[in-house]
Amino acid sequence: MRILIVSDTHRQNDNYFTVIENVGKIDMVIHCGDAEGSEYALQQAAGCPLYIVAGNNDFFSDLSRELELEIEGRRVLITHGHYYYVSNGIEKIKEEALSRHYDIVMFGHTHRPLVKFQDGLTIINPGSLSYPRQEGRRPSYIILETDAKGEFEYHLEYL
Repeated sequence: MRILIVSDTHRQNDNYFTVIENVGKIDMVIHCGDAEGSEYALQQAAGCPLYIVAGNNDFFSDLSRELELEIEGRRVLITHGHYYYVSNGIEKIKEEALSRHYDIVMFGHTHRPLVKFQDGLTIINPGSLSYPRQEGRRPSYIILETDAKGEFEYHLEYL
């Protein structure tokens, strides 16, 4: 299974469309919030299931604040992260995910990519495809690949 993980596109979708064109076959897209009303365009371009949560800029949206998925037997929490104050660090979101027995937590909001394995939890932030804030400010996303043995590989990619 190949999953594209993105966040913080902020209605500036050209890079998203470029990524969709270039990554090849994907089975799922996960968007960690701040699509700002472009959910339909994102879904149409994906050509596969799209799971998306509300971000702090998704005003008047009926998107869920959080989603729970099961991917190849692993429990995944998807949230934007602002309710867990991720701009100040990952401790609160990590505590929440561990207390609710998740294996993976995915979030956005900071516009900085992160793939971290800590205390049995995988912590993922794909960064931003539209307004990156990390050093070098390159738009980023993550490809999650699973194999027949149930192994997960996370590939942090840049445009």
